Amino acid sequence: MLDIREILTVGMVLFAVIDVVGTVPVIVDLRAKHGHIESEKASIVACLIMITFLFVGEELLNFIGIDVNSFAVAGSFVLFFLALEMILGIRIYRDEESSSASIVPIAFPLIAGAGTMTTLLSLRAQYATLNIIIAILLNIVVVYIVLKSSSKIERLLGKNGLGVVRKTFGVVLLAIAVKLFAANVKGLFL
Repeated sequence: MLDIREILTVGMVLFAVIDVVGTVPVIVDLRAKHGHIESEKASIVACLIMITFLFVGEELLNFIGIDVNSFAVAGSFVLFFLALEMILGIRIYRDEESSSASIVPIAFPLIAGAGTMTTLLSLRAQYATLNIIIAILLNIVVVYIVLKSSSKIERLLGKNGLGVVRKTFGVVLLAIAVKLFAANVKGLFL
């Protein structure tokens, strides 16, 4: 059932996890290294990954013998470390260099990464699928706008402004990681 409050809640959670504004410095760096980034392609691929995982993620996990609680707890650790990266300004995860930046690393794993997928599975247990899909689509629109105007956003906010935004979303993400861990860790021992 369509619920505006659920859409806003899920949308804000996904917005914090995706952290497209916080990744503007990464996007600007990738644009400098690889030239033009295809915003449309990156947005569509990220959207398809998220919606596909929303529907088949749990079945895929069951197929390989992993329950949702284990995946959610593991994902809470991923979110925890992503949040630490954002808050402390350190780099824990290092990716290999690629020749094209539109799909890898922008669509996956920057936008539709492990944290996003874990969050989607957790949200699916609590919210209506239709509301989650609408929240995904709204976030993809924001992602597209940010990708298209990343250089303008960088100039507008400046380095200090981007740092504040990144740290703020890092704290929100840390809180989400703690909540995700607390909600699912009990299920591991039942």
